[in-house]
This record gives sequence, C-alpha cells and structure tokens, in this order.
Amino acid sequence: MNGESVGDGTVGGKTAALLSAVHATGPFAVAYSGGVDSALVLAAGVRALGPDGVLAVTAVSESLASGELGGARALADDLGVVHLAPRTEELKRPGYRANGPDRCYFCKSEVLDTIAAVARDHGFDLVATGTNADDAADPFRPGIRAGRERGIRTPLLDAGLTKADVRAVSRLWSLPTWDKPATPCLASRIRYGVPVTPHRLARVDLAETAVRRVLYRAGLRSEQLRVRDLGDTVRVELDTEVATAAAALPSIAQAVAEAGFGATPVVVDGFVSGRLNHERHPATEES
Repeated sequence: MNGESVGDGTVGGKTAALLSAVHATGPFAVAYSGGVDSALVLAAGVRALGPDGVLAVTAVSESLASGELGGARALADDLGVVHLAPRTEELKRPGYRANGPDRCYFCKSEVLDTIAAVARDHGFDLVATGTNADDAADPFRPGIRAGRERGIRTPLLDAGLTKADVRAVSRLWSLPTWDKPATPCLASRIRYGVPVTPHRLARVDLAETAVRRVLYRAGLRSEQLRVRDLGDTVRVELDTEVATAAAALPSIAQAVAEAGFGATPVVVDGFVSGRLNHERHPATEES
C-alpha cells in the first residue's frame, strides 16, 4: 500500500486509511517540525495509539526559523504528548555546508540520527516523518533517501495522502496547522553552491522577520515569504498579488540590509515554491 491512493477518496476515507496505517505501525517518535505534515502524524498517533504511544521530537539548530519551536511545543502540549527538542549539528557535516543539490540528504541524516537516538533513550524504537505522497513524487527530495536508508516510517505516504489531503484531514480534526504555510528550513533559502554558514542562516532569519514587520506596517499581507540568499543578490519572494506593491517600498531593501546583507542588491518578486531547485550558482554548474 506504500504510496498508493486509498480506494475511498473522501476525507473520511483518507482519515480511516491514516489511522489504520498509524495503528499498524505501533508506538513511534515523530520527527516533528510543527508543520502541517508532521503535526498530522502526531495527532493521528494520539488518536490511534494514545498520547503515550507517540513522542514528539523537534530538531533544533541554526536552520530552524524563529518562532517555529514555540508553535510546535504548544501543539504538542495541547495533544498531551511529551515533546523533546534536542540540538542537532548539521553544520558539522561537510556535505551540508557545501550546499550542493544533495544538501537535504546530509541534513536529514543528521536530524534523523539524532531523533532516533533520543527516541531509543525514551523507549521508542521507531521514528516516523511527515513525508506525504506529493513529497515522494518530487524529484528534488534527497532527504527522503536518508529516511529510507534508516527505516523511517511514513504513515502519510503509506495511506496515500497528498498535501491537499493532509490539509483536509487536519481541518477536519481542527488542528491549528491545517492552513499553515510551508516553512522549510532556512538553508533552503540559500542558492546551491553558496556555502551554508551560521551567519548566512541567521541573517536570512532576521531578514524574513524584518520584512514581515515592514509589510505589516504597510498594511500588506503575504502568506508566503522567502528571503533568498543568491550569493551576489537577495531576492525577497512574496505572494504575487503583494509583490508589486512591496517592491515600491524602500523600507524592504533597508530592512534586508540591516539584517546583515549590507549593500547586497535586493529584488522583490513573486513566490515560487522550490525555485532554487531550478537555479544553480555558477560554482555548481559543469564547465
């Protein structure tokens, strides 16, 4: 059944398939970012196994965006689940720092190894992630390979849930994450070939917080917001309907500069998911 769609395509059918997959897996720890996917896995674990049958583990490092840990902890508390937040050391892995197209493999290897060790220390032999059917079909997901190599469980994928299904079931269960925008790690904002460093991660995080503040003051709202470090330029990506108005705000470039980018040129453009997967820094191109 791995990755196949269930016979009943209704929300109720998807819900039943997910709970069945979780129940069949048995007690597990969740690699829990607090995003819509891992939150649903955690909630499904509570429903199928009880709050003692799951453990929430959030990896904390320089690549975790500000505010994400607090939201993750609040939801875990609401579900009655023990929540742990071990430190991970992605930046100690040369493959991660080099920031090639396989960066996520090295990141997930570090994160999953750490979470698995913490889980074992707390009596959980299995780890599950929020990988869904859309993720498995995406050719730019080297992190999934790290999970497969480690026998990581994927109940959303096993039940055939797409991202839309995940949101529909989350809404049915009244989870606050049901409409939460995707919040990938901060390293995903740095163009391939541009080395990942603590400084680059920190200034992307600061810049995104500063840009949100500027938009709020200007009466603009954007569900999606990315500050992309392209090496020689910075691209601020916003919802398309907001981008034009935001581009006319000089305070956007000023906020980015003050966050640590200095005189690096800034452009404002419409948000495109996974955009950097199709863009390469010259250092990663074959001559």
